[in-house]
Amino acid sequence: MTSEANPATSHLDFRSDTITRPDEPMRQAMANAEVGDNVIDVDPTVRELERRAAETLGMDAALWTPSGTMANLIALSVHLRRGDRFLATRNAHVLTNELGSAAWLASGMPDVLEHDAGPGRPTPRAVRIAAGTRSGPYYALRTTLLCLENTHNAAGGAITPPDEHAQLVATARDEGLLVHLDGARLWNAAAALGLPPAALTVGVDTVSACFSKGLGAPVGSVVAGSEEFVEQARRMRQMLGGGVRQGGVLAAAGLLALDRVGELATDHDNAKALAAGLRELGWDVGEPQTNIVLAAVPDVRLTLESLRSLGVLTLPMAGKVRFVLHRDVSADDVADALGRIKANAR
Repeated sequence: MTSEANPATSHLDFRSDTITRPDEPMRQAMANAEVGDNVIDVDPTVRELERRAAETLGMDAALWTPSGTMANLIALSVHLRRGDRFLATRNAHVLTNELGSAAWLASGMPDVLEHDAGPGRPTPRAVRIAAGTRSGPYYALRTTLLCLENTHNAAGGAITPPDEHAQLVATARDEGLLVHLDGARLWNAAAALGLPPAALTVGVDTVSACFSKGLGAPVGSVVAGSEEFVEQARRMRQMLGGGVRQGGVLAAAGLLALDRVGELATDHDNAKALAAGLRELGWDVGEPQTNIVLAAVPDVRLTLESLRSLGVLTLPMAGKVRFVLHRDVSADDVADALGRIKANAR
């Protein structure tokens, strides 16, 4: 691709599914939300969102948090003791996109599992081998936690199917490990597989999930687990500054977002159309499983700049160019982006 074309007059934003803005029905729900002080008492709308999220995720209880990063940090902080080793897949969000908080604040020692079962997925054998360090002399590292991610962002929105998930969780249990699932985009996996989200959380101790990725909510995630876990998590959230007051304004958006999980299939269809169009133009692009398209290019920085000159906004991810489809990008926008790229390649 060259960058000779004139800058496009309008931007097509594929940077992330977090750039979506709440639509009018969501803004109305937020404006009309019943609220209370969620630190002193319990905000009724937050309480309803936590109840419904726990049920949807197949967990006993859930806790609203301002962000997915905080949700993951809370889970790791509760699960890990200082110096405990935890396992996560290469380029997992908890390793590469959370500023080292798993080590800095949760006091864990991270170790990487390769994607030896496919994009974003380790094999049970890899987990078993890595977990073997939990035994040994007193000065040896103790492995106590396995972190999974579904879908896996850096692997292009890759899905871990239920059967592989079950094998990984069973292996973790055999090795005495707790399991946390970073399900920031678990909704996408559920929509793509035609399964309820709870089918993808079976056996885990905790799971996080975001309302601000793909579902249109401006803010908010949950972390879910047992009643005992949520009691500890609530204290940790307060310690981290995540105890908001009239949070129902934000929780109302999350409640409406949960009604929109099925709509994510449209984003998946648009991702497939974008990938197919890029391949026709000679790009090295695999078939997306959900809403993320990764393109391998000779020079990521130059490609990002060239796309930006066309008004096509993207970001780098795992050494590739990442396009993310979301509710604010239509099928017509995909066709427009492909047209701009094709015209610029002539």
